[in-house]
Amino acid sequence: MSQSIDFSRVGAIVLRAMRRPFMILLLVYSVAVVGMTLIPGKEINGETHYMSIFHAFYFMTYTATTTGFGEIPYEFSNAQRLWAIFCLYISVIAWFYAVGAIINLLQNPYYQSALAERNFSRKVLNITQPFYILCGFGDTGSLLARGLSDAMIPAVVIELDSARIKALSLRDYRVTMPGLCADASVPKHLLEAGLQRTNCKGVIIVTSDEEVNLRVSVIAHILSPKINIITMSKADIYEERLAALGREVHIVDPFKTFSKGLAIAMFYPELYTLNRWLIGAPGATLDDSGNPPTGAWIICGYGRLGHELYNVLAGSNISTVVIDMKEPPEEEKVDNYIIGRATEKNLMEAGIKNAAGIMIVTDDDGRNLGILINARSLNPDLYIIVRQNRHENEVAFSAGQADIIIQPSLVTARRIVYSLIAPLLKTLFRYLMETTREFHNPVQDLIDRLKIVLGHSRPHLVTIRIDEEESIAVVAALDRGEKVFLKDLMRDPGAWDNHLATIPLVVQLEGGGVNVLPDGDYVIRKNDTILLCGQERAHNLLKSNMQNEYALHYVRTGVDEPRGWVMQWFARKYSGTDKSCND
Repeated sequence: MSQSIDFSRVGAIVLRAMRRPFMILLLVYSVAVVGMTLIPGKEINGETHYMSIFHAFYFMTYTATTTGFGEIPYEFSNAQRLWAIFCLYISVIAWFYAVGAIINLLQNPYYQSALAERNFSRKVLNITQPFYILCGFGDTGSLLARGLSDAMIPAVVIELDSARIKALSLRDYRVTMPGLCADASVPKHLLEAGLQRTNCKGVIIVTSDEEVNLRVSVIAHILSPKINIITMSKADIYEERLAALGREVHIVDPFKTFSKGLAIAMFYPELYTLNRWLIGAPGATLDDSGNPPTGAWIICGYGRLGHELYNVLAGSNISTVVIDMKEPPEEEKVDNYIIGRATEKNLMEAGIKNAAGIMIVTDDDGRNLGILINARSLNPDLYIIVRQNRHENEVAFSAGQADIIIQPSLVTARRIVYSLIAPLLKTLFRYLMETTREFHNPVQDLIDRLKIVLGHSRPHLVTIRIDEEESIAVVAALDRGEKVFLKDLMRDPGAWDNHLATIPLVVQLEGGGVNVLPDGDYVIRKNDTILLCGQERAHNLLKSNMQNEYALHYVRTGVDEPRGWVMQWFARKYSGTDKSCND
C-alpha cells in the first residue's frame, strides 16, 4: 500500500470536531474539582475537613453517569452541597453539548467519507490473492463483478454513485468485493484500492463516461507503468488516445466485438454456435442452428453500432438499407439510406417484406421495442436483432422474442471476463477459422467431442499454469527428470480407469508457441499454460492431481502410494523390502 495514503485523516477530523466540546468538559470538571477541594466541609472533632483532589474527581465522575454513591468521604457541608448543585447542572449542559457534537460528527459527510476510505483500505490490505481494480459499477461493472465472482477472482470496486456501492454490499459474491464511493480518476483512490500492490493484476475501467475512462487509464499507467489496463471505449477518438499509452492498455469496444461476432455467425455458423455456448450465452446449446441469414438486411439506427454493422454487411456484399433520423456523415457513402423514423411507411420503402433480417440498434430502448413490434407485424418471418441499452429492461426485451439481443454492457462484461480467465480462446478461434475447409470442419469435430464428454452440462473454462504456485507436484516430477503426459492429469484421482469430463483446447509453451487441441500424449513442460473446457468438478479434481504428489503418482501409475511412515513401513514389510523381514 502506498505511503501517500493518509490513515490519520479520521483521527484529524475527530480531533478537530471534538476539540471545543472536549475543552469545555475539561474546563467544567476542572473548575468543579478545584471548587470542591477549596470549599470547607463539616467540622469533625473540631477539625474542618477538605476534600482531596482524588475524592472530588471521583464524586464528579460517578455523578456524570447519573449514579449516586452518596457524599464521600464525609457528609457534605451546605456550602459543598450548593457547589455540587451548581456543578451538576453545568456539567449536564456541557455533556449535552458534547453529545450533540458527537452526533454531528457521525453525520458529517467528510468524517463518513474518511472512515469509509480507511475501512476500504484495510479490506484491500487483507486481500492476499491476485485481484483486479474495477472502476465503475453500473450495468457493465455489475455484470463484470458477477462474472469475476463466479470465476473466483476478487475485485476492488470504485464507484461514484453511493446507491451502487450500497447495492454492492448486498450482493452474495463468492469472493471478496470491497467497494468505495469515490471518483476513480483521483490518484489517491487508486492507491487506496491497491494499485501498487504486487498482487494487483490489473485495472478494469468501465464507467459510462469516456473522458473518465481515459483519465483513469492515464493515471493508472503513470502510477504503475507495467500494470495491465482494460478499458471500455465506444468512440474512435478515445480509442486512439488510449492506444497511445502502450500495449499494457487493452481496449474493449462492445460495438466492434458484436459486429465481428455477427460476421462469424453469418459465415462460420458452427464457430458462432461454439462461441456462444462456451461463453454461457442464455439459451445457447451446441445444437443451435438459428444463425443470421445472409439475405437483404435493414439497419434502424446509424450510430456507432449501426456504422459497425453496416461495414460488416457491406463488406460482405450483402444488400443493406439504413434508416436513421440524421443524415449520414459526409465522408461516408451509404448507397441505400432513408432519412426519418422507422415508421411503417419507411420500413415498407426499405423492403421489409422481402428482407431476411432487421437490426434495430438505436440508443433508445423504448424506440427499439416499438420498431421490433412494428417489424414483426409486417414480416413475421423476419430475423430480428435488437439493441438493449439498459440491463433493467431485460424482461421487456425477452418478451419481445427477438432472435438476438445486443446488450453492450453484457457484451463488454463477457469479453473482459473471458479475456482474464481464458485468454487462449482467441488463439483457439483463430486456429479454427484458419483450418476450416470445405472438406474439413474442425469446429464440428470439436463440437462432437464436447457433446460426448460434457453432454448437456454447462461448460466451465479454466486456464492452468505449470509452475510451483499452481502445479507444485507436477513441477517436482519434472525436476526429477520424469515425464508427465497430459492424459495423466485428466484421470480421476479416485478411479484410475475413469477420465475427467474435460477437454484440453490450447497449450501455450513458454517460448510463445502453441499447440491447439493437443492429444493426451502431449508431454507437459514447465511454464506451460493450458486452456481446458469441462465440468467444474472435473477441473477441481485436475487441480488436485497437479498439486498433490500422491494423487499425481496414482493417476500416472494406477498405484495408490502409501501415505505416512506407518503405512509406508507396512508396504515395505509386506512387499518383502523391509530388512528386518529379510533377516
